[in-house]
Amino acid sequence: MINQVILVGRLTRDPELRHTSDGRAYTPITLAVTRQYRNANGEIEADFVQCILWRKTAENTVLYCQKGSVLGVTGRIQTRHYENQEGKRVYVTEVVAEHVQFLSKKPREQQVPQSSSVPDRKSLEQEPVEPKVVRSSEEEFPVEPVPR
Repeated sequence: MINQVILVGRLTRDPELRHTSDGRAYTPITLAVTRQYRNANGEIEADFVQCILWRKTAENTVLYCQKGSVLGVTGRIQTRHYENQEGKRVYVTEVVAEHVQFLSKKPREQQVPQSSSVPDRKSLEQEPVEPKVVRSSEEEFPVEPVPR
């Protein structure tokens, strides 16, 4: 049997890291996935898909993503049920993420300024420096200059 889901959508809220009783990290997210067609009113609708991310994937998503971030999620559909406070059985269908790819650019506050990330070629070029000669009582030998 095949149970494979591929989604690309935007986070509907900032992800929050949670932990199970045995300490495993997870985060539940909702992806807003736009449909490929317009409705009768000419509007593009979206489906809101519940997903669950586990362990390091969950931790990285909380660190690097926020509301509105675009994510690519590959996973499988899972159904489960539980009893709510009124004793009614509630069924949940969600995507268990097996692979998540961050598709948004970094927010401006997380981007590294260009000047500090990689020096440009001109700043690397220096005027040639003549090696100094250190005189010893027995011989002469050149000493390479220390780069600044």
